[in-house]
Amino acid sequence: MESSLIANTIEEALDLELLDRDLYRGINVLQENGPALYGGQVAAQALMAAANTVSDDRRPHSLHGYFLRPGKPQLPVILRVDRDRDGGSFSARHVAAIQDGEVIFSMLASFQSVPDEEIPSLDASIDDFNPPSFEGVSERHTLLMDIRELPSVGRDDVPESFVDYFQVRSSAKIPDDPMIQACALTYLSDIGSGFRKVWLPGLSNGGTSIDHVLWFHEPVRADEWITCQMWPSTSLARRGLYLGHMRDANNTLAGVLGQESLLRLPKGAPAT
Repeated sequence: MESSLIANTIEEALDLELLDRDLYRGINVLQENGPALYGGQVAAQALMAAANTVSDDRRPHSLHGYFLRPGKPQLPVILRVDRDRDGGSFSARHVAAIQDGEVIFSMLASFQSVPDEEIPSLDASIDDFNPPSFEGVSERHTLLMDIRELPSVGRDDVPESFVDYFQVRSSAKIPDDPMIQACALTYLSDIGSGFRKVWLPGLSNGGTSIDHVLWFHEPVRADEWITCQMWPSTSLARRGLYLGHMRDANNTLAGVLGQESLLRLPKGAPAT
């Protein structure tokens, strides 16, 4: 891959080239392993493409993306935006990420105008948030992110192995622009698996992502440590759904996520 097609920071990956009205091109993060693009990169670029078509007073409040085909690291990603609706408070966008003339990722994203008055807020899940200590936890660097994988912690009604905790942040500083920070949070949201420590006969504990949902709450910095708490919800027809929360160092709820993955065992792997 030519160096001009490689993003060395998340900010560079989000710096899309405008080709025509509502048509953008993004460059890729250098893949360390595997033949497919990192899904978080494509989702973040799709959200940024959509964000480029809404007014400055609007912020993303949700996205729902479908991973349709593996992305090719050697090709740039073309992002086509459809402006579904612009209302008084909300804007809706549909984004198709394209390579070789085929859609590899399809996203619906919604944006809301920033309220100019104080609005009551509620975080009913904060009582269940009790992350373990980070002390002594090793840090690794991958795909432009720093990651600290923390031991799982359970509650009385959930087995310990059913919840995953880890921390993640952008390895490089990100501009203060709240839209770029939200897109960077999207970039960080596609790692881990709520099934990582779930062991059921005939079922993998992780696999290819099918779809990805993220609801944005309070703005946070994606270049500071974000603690991710994930847990399994359901599994049916080898589709595993897990949910998760993303919080900053002040326990501020940055986002709520959901993802379905294919939980297929590798060929030849034992079913028990």
